[in-house]
Amino acid sequence: MTAPSPQSISAARGAHRLAALLLGMGTLHFVAPKPFDTVIPTELPGSPRFYTYASGVGELATGALLAAPRTRRLGALAAVVLFIAVFPANVNMVRLWWSRPWPVRIGAIARLPLQIPMITAALKVYRNSQSV
Repeated sequence: MTAPSPQSISAARGAHRLAALLLGMGTLHFVAPKPFDTVIPTELPGSPRFYTYASGVGELATGALLAAPRTRRLGALAAVVLFIAVFPANVNMVRLWWSRPWPVRIGAIARLPLQIPMITAALKVYRNSQSV
């Protein structure tokens, strides 16, 4: 049996961090859905709560995939897709919060570029995880 490479150890740590983030946020979508409902674009058909719960399920499933070594690569790809998919809600949050006090606006704007390191972290996990 060979020792794991430094890259695979780093990928596992990154996967566990992303999994914890996604599992935590996914849980919040069910425990406290109202704040998530408010940033769903009104242009989408149906109830905002449907999209809140659907994204919560997506986050929980992606977090679970990342946590398990056998599904880690798939989970990393799912995370990339998820982080891209929720970007419009983050843009909508900036639009909706534009009239709020400047610290709130800055917080909403600051979320936008944070998607980039999350996407790159997921890609790093994908590249450095071993296929099973």
